[in-house]
Amino acid sequence: MLIDSHCHLDRLKSAPDQASLHAIVDAAKSRGVEYLLCVNVRQQGFEAMRDKMADFDNIFLSSGVHPLDVKDGLNVSEIKQFATDQKVVAIGETGLDYFYAPETKVLQQQCFEQQIALAVEVNKPLIVHTRDAREDTINMLKAGYADKVGGVLHCFTENWEMAKAAIDLGFYISVSGIVTFKNAGELRSVIRKVPKDRLLVETDSPYLAPVPHRGQENQPAFVRDVAEFVAELRGEKYIDLAEYTTENFFNLFKEAAILAKR
Repeated sequence: MLIDSHCHLDRLKSAPDQASLHAIVDAAKSRGVEYLLCVNVRQQGFEAMRDKMADFDNIFLSSGVHPLDVKDGLNVSEIKQFATDQKVVAIGETGLDYFYAPETKVLQQQCFEQQIALAVEVNKPLIVHTRDAREDTINMLKAGYADKVGGVLHCFTENWEMAKAAIDLGFYISVSGIVTFKNAGELRSVIRKVPKDRLLVETDSPYLAPVPHRGQENQPAFVRDVAEFVAELRGEKYIDLAEYTTENFFNLFKEAAILAKR
């Protein structure tokens, strides 16, 4: 069994209706992908995302606001209310992105701080996006006592020092299809070092389709390609990597583990 630990199914152009979305989920199942975490990025989009995923018992949700979407507003009380939905297992995607939006740096920090505090309050792990903000990301997680709930640095593209600092805080490192790209040499060296009990795999669908699907819209079925590549990269058997990344997912997202047993 394999889990796509981070995807945006509500943003798939190839799944504009429920029938096509069912086909996407079935295609993932046919490749051994049994569960998916559909991640919220815009507060105003949560309810539509939730309603679209209502058909699926194997899809978990998160509630939060992406650092590139903070200009659209952040209502912590509403995010907290969304988080009471039984399928919401995490807070995020939140974090810092100084690469694409350095002009909103202060606002991003304010919103990240608020969402870290919310995660601690509701006792749900964080899903963190970070780009060109290594020191601030780690420092803010420490200052906000994020180690109490843990979380994941998703679609990881930073260096080993940052990965190690996050792991020391009890966080997981999630690898996407970027690791299959030709220019991902540094990332590959990082992923080789990540301990087995701290690694997750994801697609970040519909973005960043892995080799051999470059140029296509990414979808959860392609997490199999990521997992197979990472297993070979680490000198492991695919079946072993699938097993321990699945275990890691449920260890981190404990509410997902409860739902999966029902």
